[in-house]
Amino acid sequence: MSDGAVVIVGGTSGIGLRLAETYAARGRGVVVTGRDPDRASSVAAGIGGTATVTGCAVDLAEPETVAGCLAEIGAVDRLVVGAVDRDENTIVDYDIAAALRLVTLKLVGYAEVVHTLVPRLTPAASILFFGGLALKRPYPGSTTITTVNGGVTGLVHTLAVELAPIRVNAIHPGVVGDSPYWADKPPAVLDALVERTPLGRLATMDEIVDASIFLLENGAVNGVNLEVDGGWMLK
Repeated sequence: MSDGAVVIVGGTSGIGLRLAETYAARGRGVVVTGRDPDRASSVAAGIGGTATVTGCAVDLAEPETVAGCLAEIGAVDRLVVGAVDRDENTIVDYDIAAALRLVTLKLVGYAEVVHTLVPRLTPAASILFFGGLALKRPYPGSTTITTVNGGVTGLVHTLAVELAPIRVNAIHPGVVGDSPYWADKPPAVLDALVERTPLGRLATMDEIVDASIFLLENGAVNGVNLEVDGGWMLK
């Protein structure tokens, strides 16, 4: 087993938390981060498993603070960067501050996390970014999120080359039906999405976690932007 930790930036809720729980259950040391230090610590304390799980606070929308926030992290074997802001920002009512925050978080913040932790990555380390399928299926108000998810694909390609042989991949989930964001949507909204999904149902958090672990652990997978959507993009 590797001596390095699994670091999950954005690991205090949703898919990031489920991924942290899965690795901890396998006996891996895990670090989860969120924006709120008390929540990060309490979530870490509540994750089961036989290995050490710790929490720390970091806000990727303030990239100048990232290095200090991550200073106590030691060797890193698996790095997941999945922090996100939900953004519906139409051009008609364009919110510059909201756009700048999301662009900074998703592009500069993601890159700064890697920059900060590169000296601590183990020789067999791998990195996983989270994007999303607004990249290919935009909607009114998605200008910023569609653009930054395109930027995630660029990060994967450039860093897979620059950091070789460290592997770098991204996962782009479709609609994840049991995730906190989608689970409480009106049935009519979810039913319409299911209708467009050849699988006949929406993807689950466990399925996104399984795909994430594949990207993190399979030693031949590198430079990949993987869509996990039950075939939603086909209709």
